[in-house]
Amino acid sequence: MKTITAIVAEDEAAQRLELVRLLREEWRELAIVAQCADGLATLEALQTHAPALAFLDIRMPGLSGLQVAARGARNTLVIFTTAYSEHAIQAFEQGAVDYLLKPISRERLRTTLERVRQRIAAGETGDADQTFAVLRARAAAEPTRPMHWISASVGNTVRMIPLAEILFFQSSDKYTRVVSHQGEAVIRTPLKELLEALDPDAFWQVHRSVIVRVAAVRAMHALGGERYELELTGAAERVPVSVAFKGRFKGM
Repeated sequence: MKTITAIVAEDEAAQRLELVRLLREEWRELAIVAQCADGLATLEALQTHAPALAFLDIRMPGLSGLQVAARGARNTLVIFTTAYSEHAIQAFEQGAVDYLLKPISRERLRTTLERVRQRIAAGETGDADQTFAVLRARAAAEPTRPMHWISASVGNTVRMIPLAEILFFQSSDKYTRVVSHQGEAVIRTPLKELLEALDPDAFWQVHRSVIVRVAAVRAMHALGGERYELELTGAAERVPVSVAFKGRFKGM
C-alpha cells in the first residue's frame, strides 16, 4: 500500500502538537513528514515533500495558509484549520477544501479524515482549477501576521533565527543563505517569496541575489565601473549592490 504523507502547519506549538497527536491516533498509517510554525517553512515543506495532505493554519506568520496553498499545494489535498466564524467557514467550503474549527475535536477530525480517504480513493490530488482560482483570489486579500523569526538549516539541525539578528539573505544555487550575527544557515525559499513575507521597511532587496536588513547597513562603497557593495555591522563579508538599487543609500 502506498504511504500517505502529510505536513502539519500551525504556529502555536501546543495546538500543533495536539493535532499531530490526534492524527497519529486516528490514522496510524499516515506519515507526517514535516511540522511547521510559519508560512515560509510550510511552503518549503510543500515543495520539498510534495505531500498528499496538508493541514494548514489559516493565520500564520509570513505567509497565510491561503497564500501557501495557492502557491505550493497544487497536487496536495488541503485541510485548513481555523478559528473563523461559521460564516467564513462556509465560504471556504465553496472552494472545495475541508476545514477543522479550533479547538479541534476528535469527532470532527474523524469526519474530515473519512472525507480525505474517500478523495484519495477516488484519485483526487487537489489539482482542481476551480479550487485554486478561489484560493488565489482569497490569498490576494488575506492579511498575514508579521514574522519575528525564520526557520533555517545548519547541517542537520533546524535553527530558529530572530529576524533582528539577520544581516542579509543571498540566493545561491537552489538555496538561500541566511547570514546572521550567530553564523550562517540555509533555506530553500527564493528571494521573491522572502520579500513578500518580510517587512519592507526593515528588509530591502539591493541586488538580484541579495536582501539586507536595513538597520545592519553601515556604509556603501563604490568600487568603480558602476560596481558597489555594502558594509554591514557585524559582518566581515560585504554584499553587492546593483546600480538599480544604489539610490536607496544616497548620502552614505
